[in-house]
Amino acid sequence: MGFLEGKTAIITGAGFAALKDGSAGSIGYGIATAYAKEGANLVITGRNVKKLETAKEKLEAEYGIQVLCVAADVNAGADNQAVVQNVIDQAIEKFGRIDVLVNNAQASASGVTLADHTTDQFDLAIYSGLYATFYYMQACYPYLKETKGSVINFASGAGLFGNFGQCAYAAAKEGIRGLTRVAATEWGPDGINVNVVCPLAWTAALENFQEAYPDAFTANVHMPPMGHYGNVETEIGRVVVQLASPDFKFMSGETLTLEGGMGQRP
Repeated sequence: MGFLEGKTAIITGAGFAALKDGSAGSIGYGIATAYAKEGANLVITGRNVKKLETAKEKLEAEYGIQVLCVAADVNAGADNQAVVQNVIDQAIEKFGRIDVLVNNAQASASGVTLADHTTDQFDLAIYSGLYATFYYMQACYPYLKETKGSVINFASGAGLFGNFGQCAYAAAKEGIRGLTRVAATEWGPDGINVNVVCPLAWTAALENFQEAYPDAFTANVHMPPMGHYGNVETEIGRVVVQLASPDFKFMSGETLTLEGGMGQRP
């Protein structure tokens, strides 16, 4: 066990999804695995209850930690504050504390051009990503203030570099980056550090994207200079763990690109 033993991390979008070869193909699950290895108890959320239950079963059996699954879907037709508050209430009831919030969940209609995007498709990305991040941060703030905790939000190279066919996704992700920087300024005096990760990992979603939108995939997804796509646990999840560690407490408001050399910018 590690420095997170006895602490609690909330990870959104952390259900288990398998690649075609059967291995883990979900960034959220990769993060959950990395946190479990450090001894953290987990609150995992998502829209797919079966994926959450599979993740819970695997994580508890392999690492001996406790996992609370809460189905939660932030969307344009929901009472989203109530949806998120239910997650937080259950987390506090079971574990009594919140030390880390990881806002990983995001849905989008990737591959649809700006000219063809519908309002519903735009709402899908904005609500599942930007609004969800906002509501979770707001609801967790009092508890993170008590523990002097950490927030790790997720953005994307789609927003940094303006990827073809990803207008709503990019808009949501850049909104999250702006929200993160403001929180770093406002919450620094409370001892809370807030950072952003932009990952590139081989996931089940990326496999599906390749099949559904081959042109957009070819235009946007390139092999990194490192010669491989990131591993969801060892090359993404481990960094997300470190951003909650004492060694990185002074880092706040920053964007880290984990793209194997592709995320270079001024």
